[in-house]
Amino acid sequence: MSLWVAVLLACALAYLTKLAGHLVPPGKLEGRRVRRVTGLLPVALLTSLVVVQTFAATGGGLTLDARVVGLGAAIVALTLRAPFIVVVAVGAAVAAGLRAFGWS
Repeated sequence: MSLWVAVLLACALAYLTKLAGHLVPPGKLEGRRVRRVTGLLPVALLTSLVVVQTFAATGGGLTLDARVVGLGAAIVALTLRAPFIVVVAVGAAVAAGLRAFGWS
């Protein structure tokens, strides 16, 4: 399969997924369980993205570098109830500082 065929298939799949969302009857989306799941989905997706970007190595293994310490600093800032932009800035500053000192 060529790259363009894969891109076109991915586009078609994304379109059909969005279309299916519009075709679902509104009554099916008002249940307690559906609201609870849809409320937790963004948290789960964001968590999985953060974990993959933090711990995944280029070759497909596990890596422990400045990103892990930056994530830890962001978690500490989050537990101290810092605003979101401060949490992001603290994590980025710690990771950047460690990389500046040679710990990549």
